[in-house]
Amino acid sequence: MAGSHLVTTGWWGEGPGMVGGAGKPLRTLAGPFVAAQPQGVSIRTRLKGLTPRDVAVLRRVGAHLGSLAGADLAVRCADGLAHFSRRWAERKRELTGECSSRWAGSITKATHDQWALSRRAQAAHLKSLNTAIDMVGHRLSLPVGAKGGRGAPGGYRSRAEWFAKSRRLAALKERRGKVAADFAAGRVRVVRGGQALAHARHHLTEAGLSRQEWRHRWEAARWFLTADGESGKRYGNETIRITPDGQISIKLPAPLIGLANAPHGRYVLAAKVSFAHRGGEWVDRVEANRATAYRLHLDAGRGRWYVDASWQRPAVQVLSLEAACASGVVAVDTNADHLAAWRLDTCGNPIGAPKRFDYDLTGTAAHRDAQLRHALTRLLHWTTRTGAAAIAVEDLDFTDSKTREKHGRNRRFRQVISGIPTSRLKARLVSMAAEHGIALVAVDPAYTSRWGAQHWQQPTSTPTRKTSRHEAASIVIGRRALGLGARRRAAPPPHHRSDGVGHRTVQARHPVPGREGTRPTRTAARTRSVRPPDE
Repeated sequence: MAGSHLVTTGWWGEGPGMVGGAGKPLRTLAGPFVAAQPQGVSIRTRLKGLTPRDVAVLRRVGAHLGSLAGADLAVRCADGLAHFSRRWAERKRELTGECSSRWAGSITKATHDQWALSRRAQAAHLKSLNTAIDMVGHRLSLPVGAKGGRGAPGGYRSRAEWFAKSRRLAALKERRGKVAADFAAGRVRVVRGGQALAHARHHLTEAGLSRQEWRHRWEAARWFLTADGESGKRYGNETIRITPDGQISIKLPAPLIGLANAPHGRYVLAAKVSFAHRGGEWVDRVEANRATAYRLHLDAGRGRWYVDASWQRPAVQVLSLEAACASGVVAVDTNADHLAAWRLDTCGNPIGAPKRFDYDLTGTAAHRDAQLRHALTRLLHWTTRTGAAAIAVEDLDFTDSKTREKHGRNRRFRQVISGIPTSRLKARLVSMAAEHGIALVAVDPAYTSRWGAQHWQQPTSTPTRKTSRHEAASIVIGRRALGLGARRRAAPPPHHRSDGVGHRTVQARHPVPGREGTRPTRTAARTRSVRPPDE
């Protein structure tokens, strides 16, 4: 199965550095970049048939290892930037006596990953504060009521708003000072179990939880039952071992060795598992003793136990842009509530009727994720049926545009921007397209909606169906991925009027007969492009 690749390509605009001939300069377009397919695989299945003793053992092991993980995380956060490899070995040595060397290795690795994740989140928060401060400072420097230009907001509407924003600027600077000091010192703040669940403890009524229910979820979220794999060991994992027939055994920590019901301090669960998704690939790995990591966890809200299996996949050679677009593309315009898609051939002509894939991003996180996966699944299945081997998408990133400091009172516009699932959609689409053997071509999103409405919305509309602005934008996205301009007709070649460098008409209107054919051959000499014969 071919891999999925994320490619960006340059393209030709409407004119020599102008937007639609209006005399406004184009913004600088991002250069091409290629991203390989996801390197990791994770599958999940439910643990059914657990006995009360199995549940009790899992709870005790998870609570014991969770307390060790919490203490190790506190030590790592206290070390800050002074941490080094020898200190990591010391932490692992201290934990080994309370569990085992492999459990200690998994705990210290998870601690290191959590600290690194917190550092990245801290850096992103600091960047957002700097962006907000710069934007507020810019708007405060303008006169009250001043209008903004393209891409830059104007001044505030009234003196009262100007005064309120000046106070907010002082608050943002104070907050930035604290975050910058923490970042420079390597000091992070991590809540094991999740900040949302910790916040819900003080708002049990709004969360719909009793104190006992909250405590049950809080303890389950802080358990630790994760074991890293190790190639060459039996079934790829010595700590949590799952045989090809689904039997699960756990290496018990040293203080809980008395709970073992199998030799060598192991506990065998009565439940057996089978992975429906990628089950064959998982069996091949464990039979070959290749490294496979496992995680056991409890969904306290449903009262169900699950097991996750994950492993790494070898890197795949990057697919070229020409090979990805050899059979045309399916162009997709991303919106807050739907995906607008259209199939384009290799010449940039829209084929057939456009498709719309709706999703609803309201409600819980699980509901939003399910809606997005369902829409992407329908998109990928339709792409496969059309015969295209690539999907063209916009390389969207609204990190700077989501701030309220830029758009001010325009809450509806900010909500629309925030509602577009940019990062989650890209991550989901890359991983899901890899399983279908479909390449991804990401293009610069500049002016796609504007030029789609200008050049494609009216020509592709019919008396019975009007093309939407989003569907027209998808055509520009697809043409940009194919290396074509947004216009329906390209300008003639600059050095002569013949077709030596290609047909000068990229598209023609549908009613024009013979639009796909070649031009008739001329018998006489062209006066402006060919010299007259010597006499």
